[in-house]
This record gives sequence, structure tokens and C-alpha cells, in this order.
Amino acid sequence: MNRTVRAALTTLAVTGLALGLGACSEAADRVDKAVTDEVDKAVNETYEVTYEVTGKNIDTIDYHGGGGEAMEPKIETVEKPTLPWTKTVTLRGIMPPGVMPTALDPSGAEVTCKIIYKGEVIKEETDAGKAAAGGCIAVSPIAG
Repeated sequence: MNRTVRAALTTLAVTGLALGLGACSEAADRVDKAVTDEVDKAVNETYEVTYEVTGKNIDTIDYHGGGGEAMEPKIETVEKPTLPWTKTVTLRGIMPPGVMPTALDPSGAEVTCKIIYKGEVIKEETDAGKAAAGGCIAVSPIAG
């Protein structure tokens, strides 16, 4: 094979390889963009949950009210709540819904908490004793 033909074939092979790799790179870029778009959508999407707390002698209720960052939600507190207590909040993206009632009473305390999403209980906990805490934290329905 003469030099001209070899040079032409080499150039053609290198060009084909570059185009092929470019196509793979473009496909990878499209996949990356699609994944990024879905994550952005999930992070920015909002959802509502309702917290329900029942029991006796409950001192405080801490809950995620929608403020703060997704993985560091701002905790809001209700002191000496009237029972039964309910609160509907709007959360966003992967922010986990959470409600944590606590009670301290030597004669006995009881707490039950529920997190409700679209009419279904997605988390429920109960505790009783001199010191009782019913921490309900669920996975975001957007994330899971």
C-alpha cells in the first residue's frame, strides 16, 4: 500500500473514531441532562402532608414546617398543644416530613403521631411511659 492510501485510511479511521466518540459523548450529555432535569424537578416539586398527634400530657411538638434546606429542614415547635393536634404543611422535593411529640409526666404520658399523605398514613409511631416521644419521620413521597 502506498503512503497516500495509508495516510487517507488513517485519516478516515481517526475521523470515524472521533465522530463515534463524539456521538457517545453527545448521548452521555443527553443522559446527564435528563437526569439533572429529573432531579431538579423532584427538588422543586412540592407536596402536602398532614401531621396528627394524639395522647396525653404532651409538652411539645416539633415538626418540619417547610422552611430550611431539603436535608436540613427548619424545625418548628408548638408548646403545650391542644390535643388532638393537626397541622397541614407544604414541603418540597426530598425534604422528609417529620413530627416529634414529647411528653414527660411521672403519672404517665402517651403520644401517637401520624404523617398522612394523600389520605394515607405513611408513618405512625406510639410511645408511653413517664417520658414518651413518638418520632415520626418518613421518606419524602417525591423521592421514594
